[in-house]
Amino acid sequence: MKKIIQTMASLAAAGLVLFCSRALAAGGGDQKIATVNLQKVFDTYYKTVRSNSALQQEAADMEKERKSMIDSEKKAETDWQKLIEKAEDQAVSAEERARSKKEAQQKLTEAKSAGEAIQEFDRAAGAKLREKRRQRTDDILKEIRGVLDGEAKVGGYSLVLDVSGESANMAPVVLYSNGAYDLTENLIKELNAGAPAPPADDKDTKPAKTAK
Repeated sequence: MKKIIQTMASLAAAGLVLFCSRALAAGGGDQKIATVNLQKVFDTYYKTVRSNSALQQEAADMEKERKSMIDSEKKAETDWQKLIEKAEDQAVSAEERARSKKEAQQKLTEAKSAGEAIQEFDRAAGAKLREKRRQRTDDILKEIRGVLDGEAKVGGYSLVLDVSGESANMAPVVLYSNGAYDLTENLIKELNAGAPAPPADDKDTKPAKTAK
C-alpha cells in the first residue's frame, strides 16, 4: 500500500508543481502556498491503520486456506507414491498390483488438480487483495483531500504542495520548504479526532469486588 500512496503522491505533487508555476505566472507570484507530508498523513490516519490491519488479517486467512490446499496436494502425492510402490511390488498379486496402478493414476490426477487449484487460488487471492488495497487507498485519499481542501480554504492558501512526493527518478518534487505553512500536524489531528476510543482493559470493565 505504501508503494501505491507514493506513486499517487508523486503524480499529485508533479501536477501541483505544474499548476503552481502556472498560477504564479498568472497571479504575478503573489500566492500563499502551504505544504503537507501526504505520506505521513496517510500512514498515521486511523482509518489507514485499521484498513491495513483488516487486510493483513484477510491475507493471513487466505494463507491458512492456501496451506490447507497445499497439505491436500502433498497428501495426494504421498498416496500416489505409495500406490506406485505397491503396484511395482512383486510380492503382491498381479490383481492387487493392477488395482494399485489404477488407484495411483487417480491420485496423480487428484494431485495435479490440487496443484492447479492452488495456482488459481494464488491468482484470485492476489488480485482480490490488490483491488481492495487500491479501493481503500482511493477512499482514504479522497477523505484526506476533503479535509485538506477545507483547511486550505480556511487558511487562505492558493496551493498546497506534497513534500513527500517524488519524481520519476526518485528525487523530491518539492526541493525546499521552510515549513512555515506546513499543514501536516493539523491535518493529522483533525482526521484522527473522529477515531473510536480504544477498548477498555478487562480490569477496567469488571466490577470491583466488595469486601465481605
